[in-house]
Amino acid sequence: MATEVLFREDAYRQDCDAIVVERSANGGIALDRTVFYATSGGQPGDRGVLSTSSGRDIAILTASYIDQAKTAIAHLPADASAAELAVGEMVRAAIDWPLRHARMRMHTALHLLSAVLPYPVTGGSVGDTDGRLDFDIPDAGLDKDEINAKLAEMIAADAEVRTRWITDDELLANPGLVKTMAVKPPIGTGRVRLVEIVGLDLQPCGGTHVRSTAEIGPVRVTQIEKKGRQNRRVRIAFA
Repeated sequence: MATEVLFREDAYRQDCDAIVVERSANGGIALDRTVFYATSGGQPGDRGVLSTSSGRDIAILTASYIDQAKTAIAHLPADASAAELAVGEMVRAAIDWPLRHARMRMHTALHLLSAVLPYPVTGGSVGDTDGRLDFDIPDAGLDKDEINAKLAEMIAADAEVRTRWITDDELLANPGLVKTMAVKPPIGTGRVRLVEIVGLDLQPCGGTHVRSTAEIGPVRVTQIEKKGRQNRRVRIAFA
């Protein structure tokens, strides 16, 4: 059964009521709807709590997709006591908001980094204090100070961050929207979600983001590594 994914339309929503619809083989709890982001695209799944009507709180370590089409999400409990939850039971799902918000800020900052360095992206990772992108760059010579200055300018611009949907066919007709080489946006459901940082960046992404670049706060490049003949890893962190 597909999960109603609330974080795609409102990344700031912190909780919701939901019904248990399935228990996965690894003990995961699938709900009919959720605010928990499921691990994908270099962004970890959310942590948080499922609260039962009896007042019991079940700590959730992460959330992940349990089907290849990425339509169903399971919540992995910290201990086996969650096995008492039954299909059909009502719970309240609440995320660890400070952790989510930090990842939203970092994920948006990484989109800006990909705009500063307009090269194909070969990998990436979103953390709550830092993050990285790997770029296919044939020539080295990246300058930390120059990158930092451009990032600071984009953040200070307080550019709006917004999402919209296009069809699979529209994405296929505009391959330049896709920056990632290793991970392609999922198609097959009929539509693809775009994240636009107005005037600065536009790309397909299913992750969570802040509403404006000013909300990111100061960031800085901490390291530039050579990871192969043409691969450069750029790490950033909150300043």
